[in-house]
Amino acid sequence: MKYSNHLLLLFILCFNYISSAQQNKIIQLPLPQKEIGKPLMMVLNSRQSTRSFANTPIPKQELANLLWAAFGINRSDEGKRTAPSAKNWQDIDIYVFIPEGVYTYNAKDNRLELVSTFDLRSMAGVQDFVKSAPLNLVYVSDQSKMGKTSTEDKMIYSGADAGFIAQNVYLYCASQGFGVVVRAMIDKKALSEKLHLKPEQKIILSQTIGYIK
Repeated sequence: MKYSNHLLLLFILCFNYISSAQQNKIIQLPLPQKEIGKPLMMVLNSRQSTRSFANTPIPKQELANLLWAAFGINRSDEGKRTAPSAKNWQDIDIYVFIPEGVYTYNAKDNRLELVSTFDLRSMAGVQDFVKSAPLNLVYVSDQSKMGKTSTEDKMIYSGADAGFIAQNVYLYCASQGFGVVVRAMIDKKALSEKLHLKPEQKIILSQTIGYIK
């Protein structure tokens, strides 16, 4: 009987460990609060870049709101988003860098999906403030979605698509009192290797967000 009890305890511990590991692969986000925010003209008047961030964590609700504003689905019947993309390719994937690891934003299911368990914030840019800010977003274009478009045009479309998203983030941050700055200074080769990106996945821009220090 004692042996059976030990086996049962071992089974429960293993089950709990596996369940916990699986849960850590996904962070389910709360529904975005679409009724909040300042009037557009006030937000535009407040929009600015900052490079001084407190390391205070961003609440999950604010993160959900921010990501929906960035590139969430605002027309569920068509699967279309809050930012435009050329020919509706929706080529941009948002990689979310937080202290707990790196995740991608799944807009359809409103959740974060694990890419790496390592804190890679320091690789999201070369400036010193990047590694201590609570949140970095890296915009990666999957150019395989663009078909036979020329390489030059792919980069133009990718840059425009990432820029639309980055501006949405700026406006949300101006509305909610967060500091934010968009950046292109990234060691793209090193980060691509660390994230195991495919050759057709191109890092376009990065953006740092947090409470102003």
